[in-house]
Amino acid sequence: MTVVDAGTVVLATTVRRRSWRDTLRAYVALTKPRIIELLLVTTVPTMFLAAGGVPNLSLVVATLIGGTLAAGSANSLNCYVDRDIDQIMSRTGHRPLATAEVTPREALLFGLALGAASMATMLAWVNPLATALTFAAIAFYVLVYTLALKRRTPSNIVWGGIAGCMPVLIGWAAVTNSLSWAALLLFLVVFWWTPPHFWALAMRFKDDYAAAGIPMLPVVAEPAVVVRRMLGHSWAMVGASLLLWPVGGMTVAYGVVAVGLGAAFLYETYALRSRVRSGLSIERLRPMRLFHWSITYLTLLFAAVGIDALLPF
Repeated sequence: MTVVDAGTVVLATTVRRRSWRDTLRAYVALTKPRIIELLLVTTVPTMFLAAGGVPNLSLVVATLIGGTLAAGSANSLNCYVDRDIDQIMSRTGHRPLATAEVTPREALLFGLALGAASMATMLAWVNPLATALTFAAIAFYVLVYTLALKRRTPSNIVWGGIAGCMPVLIGWAAVTNSLSWAALLLFLVVFWWTPPHFWALAMRFKDDYAAAGIPMLPVVAEPAVVVRRMLGHSWAMVGASLLLWPVGGMTVAYGVVAVGLGAAFLYETYALRSRVRSGLSIERLRPMRLFHWSITYLTLLFAAVGIDALLPF
């Protein structure tokens, strides 16, 4: 069990007895499957665009398996590194290391094993460029974001979010064994999308991050400053999504969807700014509206990318 003595958190070292179903559930939870789903949402449509239609399905399956293993590896290693603060934060207090369902050693070995399996899958069934990008994504998330940035700078998610942008490059490289300007623009869409998405969540759980000593921007800056930066990133994201229209050879159908979704995203961000200017409490600011909408935005935009590649005109 977790012991707290004089304000010091002592990490759990004893794992409670559990059935094989509980064990399986705990290991799956280490991989943060809901985050993996979002990463895969950007990978498949990118592969359709890169192929100019339906890509080789066995290649898609291999890329998804390798990507899932890679994301699971990075997330498990993140849980291993952040096991101390996960016990403090209510949002993460249910994670397997925080509840002593898995030991730190087990989580570390599991994360490393998933990473090795990911590399083997990508190298055997995809190509070396996609494999190198997959390795870079894992290393960046664990070493740069989790270890170097997360506890040191309020810009942690801005630069650390690069790891979450890598699936589009991996998907493109899997199909073409190269990169392109269209792939870069898809990368930039996710890059600019990440801070507004995550800062909305951090606004809601500001006290959690403050208690854990994590300098997320909403912890160290006033809400007005946070929303101003959200707007800057949101406009850049919409700009990148629209620039993809001519650069990626997209149809008018994609352009209409990108304009509509971008307008809706900006509307939600400006609505949040309006509530902030009214001096409302966090509960009444409802930042999670933007958080949830941002997931819908990314899902629908990338769905439009994939569908557009199938259109005959």
